This record gives sequence, structure tokens and C-alpha cells, in this order.
Amino acid sequence: MACELKRTSTILRDILNGSFNSIHVNDENVYNDIREYIETIGPEKEKIVKALRRQCSHLRSVRDREANQIAFRENRIDKSGAYLIIEHTEALHVIDVNSGNRSKSGNDQETNALEVNLAAADEIARQLRLRDMGGIIVVDFIDMHQNDNRQMLFDRMKELMSKDRAKHNILPLSKFGLMQITRQRVRPEMHINTLEKCPTCNGSGEVSPIIIIDEQIENQLAFLTTERNIKNITIKLHPYIAAFINKGLVSKRIKWMFKYKSRIRVVPISSYHFLEYHFYNSDDIEIEQ
Repeated sequence: MACELKRTSTILRDILNGSFNSIHVNDENVYNDIREYIETIGPEKEKIVKALRRQCSHLRSVRDREANQIAFRENRIDKSGAYLIIEHTEALHVIDVNSGNRSKSGNDQETNALEVNLAAADEIARQLRLRDMGGIIVVDFIDMHQNDNRQMLFDRMKELMSKDRAKHNILPLSKFGLMQITRQRVRPEMHINTLEKCPTCNGSGEVSPIIIIDEQIENQLAFLTTERNIKNITIKLHPYIAAFINKGLVSKRIKWMFKYKSRIRVVPISSYHFLEYHFYNSDDIEIEQ
């Protein structure tokens, strides 16, 4: 709790000014901490802190859920499946823009890439402030070939980052579609571990989260059914992932069948390692990717 209070009070110190007339808090403990902090810096402002008491019991675990969801649900760019992958190294931060299974009839690849990149720019600017990422940030946008579109993306990112209080510098897209950003860190940086304990090795290892594996499988499934026109597919994979895909009355497998108009079977294979999966055709012959 002490660590959280430090972050909360630091954020308030950075943004609080005389124009604030209310601060709404959905957690009772954080509400009390903020009131104490406000009392120390401006007792006359104590009454602007207001608790959403009717929601506190329902939202008591919001802070814990949000910390985990930042890396997944919050990093989705739009409802079509586009998302960001954010990785940290000692030297720099890397953000990869993925289109997921996004597809719009009537739009060419360049138009789709521009739309995803522009939406990604909004989320990237938000994540930089939210996590207070500092130093060198390299963003790998989806490739675009038209100079006008590349310039539009560069201008959009500069406009969005103009709202950032931290000192920063943005370079135009390189010929490889990479954008370099330098940003001064204002508060202690928030790192979020996106790995999960492996359930098949007694917690001694870490693997990519299921939500990423799920999207990887669907991306390949979309390619096989639409580009190669294979309409009868069996997916063999680890029982844990198979259960995840088959769970629910309207499971992911059922949704995929309707979405791609194909017959799709999911077969658990206990000998597979956790992240292993393969596609087979109707003759039970593995489909080469």
C-alpha cells in the first residue's frame, strides 16, 4: 500500500492545480490516503476528494485487475483485434504494432495499415504517460509505402505527444517503418510482467500468456481459411490451451467456425508442450505454414 500511495501522491503532485474542483475515487483505502495527502498540501482542498461509496465494494479489486489488464485489454487498439506488444530492455523500450485479424472489405492493405497505425499512435501516447516510460522508445508500426501516409502518422504522433508534460523528441519514420522517441522520465517507471507461470512445469518456468497464444492461433487460422481456402481444419495443441479455446457455450472454436465459414476441430494432445500447436487437414496430414 505504501508503494501505491507514493505513486498516487506523486501523480497528484504533478497534475493538481487550482482548477481542480473534484477528485472521484472508487476505492475506500485510496480515498482515505488521498484525503490525508491533500490535507498536508492544502487543507482547504480536502472536500474536493469524493468517494464513490456505492461502487467501492464492487470495485475493491479494480486496482489489481487494471495493473494486469494494462498489458492486454488496455493495449488493444480497437475491437477488430489490433493490439500492441510492449517490451522492455536495459537499453530501450520496444513497441510492436500488430493488426491482429483486422480486415475490412473494400479497403486495401495501405488503407488498413494507416488506420491501425493512427489508432495505435493514440494508445502509444497514452501508454507512455501511463507507464511513464523514459529513455529511448522504438515503435515498429505496420509498413506503409506512401509518403503522405507516413507523414500523416508522424504529424499525428507529434500532436498527441504535445499533451505530454515530459520532455520528448520524435523522429520521422525510418525506411523500415520504425519511429524513434526519446522521453524524459517524470516518475518511477511502471513495469508490467506479461509472462505467466507455466502450469505444466510446477511453476518453475514462464510462458507467453494465453491471450497471446490465442491470437497467434487465430491469425494462422485466418490465413489458412481465407488465403489458402482450407475449410476443414483440425488444431492439435496442449490440453490447457484446448480447454481454453473450447470453454463456454459459444466457445472460441464455435466463433471461429462461423467467422471463417469452416469446419474446425480442436484436439488436445497431452504430449505437446504448453505452447505447441499444429494444423491438420481432413486427411490428418499436417498443414505446412
